[in-house]
Amino acid sequence: MTHHSPEITGGVDTHGLTHHAAVIDPLGRHLADREFPATIAGYRALLDWMRSHGTPTAVGVEGTGAYGAELARVLTAAGITVVDVDRPDRKTRRMKGKSDPIDAYAAATAVASGRATGIPKSRDGVVEAVRVLRIARRSAVKARTQAMNQLRGVLVSAPALLREQLAGLDRSVLIGTAARLRSAGDLSTPLAATKAALRRLARRYQALDEEIAELDTEIAPLLRQAAPELLALFGVGPETAGQLLASAGDNPERMRSEAAFAHLAGVAPIPASSGRTHRHRLNRGGDRAANNALHTIVLVRMRYDERTRAYVERRTKEGLSKKDIMRCLKRFVAREIYRALTRTPTTQRINQTD
Repeated sequence: MTHHSPEITGGVDTHGLTHHAAVIDPLGRHLADREFPATIAGYRALLDWMRSHGTPTAVGVEGTGAYGAELARVLTAAGITVVDVDRPDRKTRRMKGKSDPIDAYAAATAVASGRATGIPKSRDGVVEAVRVLRIARRSAVKARTQAMNQLRGVLVSAPALLREQLAGLDRSVLIGTAARLRSAGDLSTPLAATKAALRRLARRYQALDEEIAELDTEIAPLLRQAAPELLALFGVGPETAGQLLASAGDNPERMRSEAAFAHLAGVAPIPASSGRTHRHRLNRGGDRAANNALHTIVLVRMRYDERTRAYVERRTKEGLSKKDIMRCLKRFVAREIYRALTRTPTTQRINQTD
């Protein structure tokens, strides 16, 4: 007779330095659990250990977008189905307790029971490259804004002679003038210290401005490679396209329908009916960064797109509020975005070495 190894389901509770894995049989019985280091060797050892107990049908991993990202890539490359699992809610933790083995078994049980079905982002293509570069850009923009606010704040209480010299200047001229200030060398006086502070803040702003420009130059060709159809849509710019790509991931096919993408972006209408009132309300869940990108696109279209302006005028006459109109428009834009994402070959992989 031919021997067939039993089918098992795995679960992994991920951490920064270690991952705790567990396996259960098709009936949900606990078979074994073990801790592994969060390294390449540890991931391979974890996979070998699971296979020693049977054939893994699927593995539930907590935090596939954080500590479990590389483990998910290793398991997927080995041909194993990876399911994204949320951590247990407070009620479950309060009733059953919390530990690494408990969480690992809970992840496996969630997959086996069908409660967890989320497909994780593959994070191995051009979109992942765009995402990490945008992290650096976002922090640079935030720091640049902070430097400008601090510079203007210092000017409020600066000595009158210096304040009058810089008052009324627009941002670019103000930055250039402040960057050229020279102190007398003796920083014990408020005037000299204020000049030194303004010069450093202005030069920090200039350095961050150059960094943002360099990042924009690096990100732009990646966006054109990853999503040319997305960039061609009215109102979609590099910033909104980058955010929508990052939210969808390198494998947008994981979103089974445009409705699923609408839920992901928080634009799926939520029923809010009661009695004789039949209405929908805004969805306050989902990826808020993606929702903000859709909101920006809608604002651009409401101002510059004739078709959208005509729609707003018609719906306003029908009695809809501006908030309800924007909810409808965001749902329509989400439909266009989904079609552009799923038609674009965003699954181009990046060459990696172990």
